[in-house]
Amino acid sequence: MKIGFIGLGIMGGPMAANLVKAGHTVRGHDMSAAPVERLAALGGEAAAGVPDAVGGADLVITMLPDSPQVEEVAPLVVAHGRPGLLYLDMSTIRPETSRRVAREAAAAGVRALDAPVSGGERGAIDATLSIMVGGEREAFEAARPVLGSLGTTIVHVGPAGAGQTVKAANQLVVGGIYGLVAEAIVLLEASGVDPVAGLDVLAGGLAGSRILELKRHTMIRREFTPGFRIDLHHKDMGIAVAAAREAGVALPLTGQVAQLVAAARAQGHGSLDHSALLKVVERLNT
Repeated sequence: MKIGFIGLGIMGGPMAANLVKAGHTVRGHDMSAAPVERLAALGGEAAAGVPDAVGGADLVITMLPDSPQVEEVAPLVVAHGRPGLLYLDMSTIRPETSRRVAREAAAAGVRALDAPVSGGERGAIDATLSIMVGGEREAFEAARPVLGSLGTTIVHVGPAGAGQTVKAANQLVVGGIYGLVAEAIVLLEASGVDPVAGLDVLAGGLAGSRILELKRHTMIRREFTPGFRIDLHHKDMGIAVAAAREAGVALPLTGQVAQLVAAARAQGHGSLDHSALLKVVERLNT
């Protein structure tokens, strides 16, 4: 397929590269020149702007930081896309924004899906992302072959906006687990127990998780090279809290996790990996 890809950052760059490897013609655009040049070096094409990336495409993907960026770019995708275009917004944004984008796209004959992802930079590189998709079933089935080049768990979860709601649930669970792993490390170390041995046991039992599998050793070593930054998780927790308010439900643990993430950002750790919640828990104990 001819694919326009807008947003070639930590996640979007490797995702676009995987689409090139899968044999698609990928025309990419980013606000920075370097990621566009990297894509071109891998066999992709450089677009001069959003209209250039969208023009002539069968499918367009946006992977942008937040709702305001999607609200700015989506109208350009709709305006310059051909009738029947598949538009996958794979950013993590507010559900109501995705619903509005879908309505406006449908009015112009564009099939829009919200398709946020989970799996971090490693998942983007390895094409093992989990992808939660909201929108029309027919559009989802049409997009599935392309999504198969990006992830291994690909699920249609409901109408427009549902993908973003599932992603909000994902982020509150991920944040909560990071916080609990951080507390486990602090407890083990304060008790004189080897945290490596302790977390190895936890990872093999009922407490096991993908986070323990991938991040326990780097957390113990206090290595917080970003795969997913605190700044972005802070944004996502705001989406989760807002979604809970819109649904009229109380999520007390989500509120606590949101405050923990906010504290990490306030303490200057926004550019670090979200596993740096450990630094906040340590500070509470010094």
